[in-house]
Amino acid sequence: MFRIITVEREYGAGGSLVAAELAHRKGWQLLDQQLTGEIARVAAVDQKVVARCDEKVDPLMHRLAKVFWRGSYERALPIADQHIFDADMMVDLAHRVIEEKAREGNCVIVGRGAPYILRDRADTFRVFVYGSREEKIKRMVRLKMSEREATEMVDTIDQERAAFVRKYFNAEWPCRRLYHMMLNSDCGLDVVTDTIMNTMHELERKHSSNGHESMGTHHPHHAV
Repeated sequence: MFRIITVEREYGAGGSLVAAELAHRKGWQLLDQQLTGEIARVAAVDQKVVARCDEKVDPLMHRLAKVFWRGSYERALPIADQHIFDADMMVDLAHRVIEEKAREGNCVIVGRGAPYILRDRADTFRVFVYGSREEKIKRMVRLKMSEREATEMVDTIDQERAAFVRKYFNAEWPCRRLYHMMLNSDCGLDVVTDTIMNTMHELERKHSSNGHESMGTHHPHHAV
């Protein structure tokens, strides 16, 4: 029985919107920007400590830390820039918070390394949402972002996410073997959401009809 869904996504592919709809349909907690706030709360870092960390942090890692903290469609960070502290500390806190939320269950977690952190949990359904560059830019423009800014964000943020994952999880991004499904959102977010729900239901049905059958990673022969 799946108790957690992780949604990793390319920037602009609509993964956070899919995650919100999944949480709504399941009646589960959505952890997107909320997760950032929870990590900040747990950190409770003194501002002087933050300032010291800020002086020492590698400029590249500082930028990658910002990518980690940033909400899915936010142009600004959800917390003040001075609270961006040592990236190593941040990743450690993310592990703790995500593992705690996973133990509680009934949640949909967006990004923040969750597919890597929870990769050994059989009760976690992991999906990756991607899309064409053209459609991702169009989606961001529909969300009131200028075309120039949308193009820049789409072209740079995923590169920084990949660099962050390489450094802190020693893995490629996306790491295809982690996911039960990788879905192209160009066909519509409702189609993606329906496909995820239907696949989860089918895997759970098979598992319940055969108690000895593993709920291992399922790779569809073709993406939706």
